Amino acid sequence: MLMKNNLIKELQKQLSPENVLTEIEERYAYAKDASNSFEKPNLPDVVVFAQDISQIQSIVKIANKYSIPIICRGAGTNVVGACTCVHGGIILNFSKMNKILEINSENMTAKVQPGVVVGDLQKAVDSFGLFYPPDPSNLKVSTIGGSIAQNSGGAKSFKYGTTRDYVLELTVITANGEILKTGSNTIKNSTGYNLTSLFTGSEGTLGIVAEATLKLIPKPECQKVLMAYFDSIETAIKTVNSIIEQKIYPTTIDFMDKNAIQTVEKFYPANLLTDKECALIIEVDGFKNSIEYQKNIIVNILNSNNASEIQFSTNDEEYERIWAARHSSMGACAKLKPNVTTDDVIVPRENLAKLVKGIQDICKKYNLTTCLVGHVGDGSIHPQIPIDYNDKEEYKNYKLAKAEIYDLTASLGGILSGEHGIGVEKQPYIDKVINSTALNYMRQIKKIFDPNNILNPYKIF
Repeated sequence: MLMKNNLIKELQKQLSPENVLTEIEERYAYAKDASNSFEKPNLPDVVVFAQDISQIQSIVKIANKYSIPIICRGAGTNVVGACTCVHGGIILNFSKMNKILEINSENMTAKVQPGVVVGDLQKAVDSFGLFYPPDPSNLKVSTIGGSIAQNSGGAKSFKYGTTRDYVLELTVITANGEILKTGSNTIKNSTGYNLTSLFTGSEGTLGIVAEATLKLIPKPECQKVLMAYFDSIETAIKTVNSIIEQKIYPTTIDFMDKNAIQTVEKFYPANLLTDKECALIIEVDGFKNSIEYQKNIIVNILNSNNASEIQFSTNDEEYERIWAARHSSMGACAKLKPNVTTDDVIVPRENLAKLVKGIQDICKKYNLTTCLVGHVGDGSIHPQIPIDYNDKEEYKNYKLAKAEIYDLTASLGGILSGEHGIGVEKQPYIDKVINSTALNYMRQIKKIFDPNNILNPYKIF
């Protein structure tokens, strides 16, 4: 208790008392993220808000002095327990480091603090005729720091890539409080090891991102979306390959199975066709004079692949309606049971139909409802499983199904996460897809960057 009191006093001296939360109610509010865990959360010892780089350095030095973990937190929207406290510690919240420091239209870059909300950045650069493509589904609240930590993706990853593809330069506070600069403010860089990429997706286990320079691209002039329905999953997946084979590269090719369509329509009516087996949501963008050309080719492919119905967006309202339906799937699932879980397994696209059907069969075997959505252009599937954690039999079945889904994914040449990360939820399963040699090197890298194991310990592996 004395150590904790001294810790808090030192933090209050460095940060000011209003930026140090110690009450049990305050700490509980930051103990959970968006992962839906059965276990009661461990509380942090204290929650702190940093306002600049020097304060982050002070926090790190104090944490080292008391050998206490630091868990960085953006908006807490991750779903794998990546910013939960396994054994207490300091929650370092970045909501007060939320400034867009610079938008450089000549370089097509943006320099930001980690607490900047992804959607806010997109709106800000839009006024310059620029575009930041990574679009996690919760982009209205999720932050750049969290996106870098998890290497977030989103629907547009198929064409534009994930967060890693847009991080040029980082200012990182190391585990001993030093300032480490990675990368450069240039589009190309073959100078030394790519530490920027190493930190991106490391879930805060190697260092604390204090600033980031992000690559921007020209904003597409126009975008349209269509929704195509199919009577079989295999046909829908085959259609994805047919589109790509015709040298058409949509912004997005997303997927909803029958359960997802019906669940969304029940709770958030959007005029979806609930008698169909599945649907593809396909978005194209580019110059206005190319949109109709792309659309016509895609429609011809859809018709030749026996799409049973096609809906188009002809205006912004219809565009938003189609995407609102897709983005509502998780919220709709949450209305079926007291709890809902989601995942993001990913396989080579040639094995995608086997993954979708296999997940459906596994959930049926364990009497679990599942709504399948995903970014099928890049082989990513999100099984959304509503369950009741108070039903011990159902929870047991969910855990068994989860392990089998990961086994299936591994057998199809896939990996456990395309964009959510590993955190603690997938930690027990990581050796299914990463061999022991690679895991040992990861542990050695962690030890080099964080010898005292204070940066988000006990995550990933």
